[in-house]
Amino acid sequence: MRIISHRGYWKTGEEKNTAAAFERSFTLGFGTETDFRDRAGELVIAHDLPNPQSCPAECFFALLSRRDRSLPLAINIKADGLQGLLKSALSRHGIENYFLFDMSVPDAIFSIKQGLRVFTRHSDVEPVPAFYAQAAGVWMDAFFDESWLTPAAILAHLSADKQVCLVSPELHRRPHGAFWTALKASAVARHDRLILCTDFPDEAAGFFTT
Repeated sequence: MRIISHRGYWKTGEEKNTAAAFERSFTLGFGTETDFRDRAGELVIAHDLPNPQSCPAECFFALLSRRDRSLPLAINIKADGLQGLLKSALSRHGIENYFLFDMSVPDAIFSIKQGLRVFTRHSDVEPVPAFYAQAAGVWMDAFFDESWLTPAAILAHLSADKQVCLVSPELHRRPHGAFWTALKASAVARHDRLILCTDFPDEAAGFFTT
């Protein structure tokens, strides 16, 4: 299992989706999840509406390239129509270990047609993932309750030759201990196509390797 940080490896809320958080994550060998939008014709990192202080995507990709461009990236698409800008940036920086997710279904289908790697979403409110056959993987997200997110449910996607990224419960302000313990007790946690997205990458790395 690979571990990625959620909006960078931040120490305070203000550091989320900043160059400092991304630099810390990449330096420690963690990939990351982050949010992409466009502003004035350029890609930027922004969960909410972008502003002049939003981290430019070029800065983000340059930080990764200086460390290890093979680290996994989960690119949360917050605005439609970014395919051209993204394809150009990914190609320019030689980044191949990435996936896009959370865009609208029509935008996802268009992204797939453009040759981009896209994950569908399986959640407690989306029990049947859209465009499953065309998806490179599955983003598994428990918005309200992770009791359904069992090793068997995860293995079903892995067995279908999909990569899987799990949303750790703390991203929804719920305790993560029980979920991590159940995951660690299962052989699925050792699968090389499994990713865990967490606010606590260092803690997760220690927990799942001991």
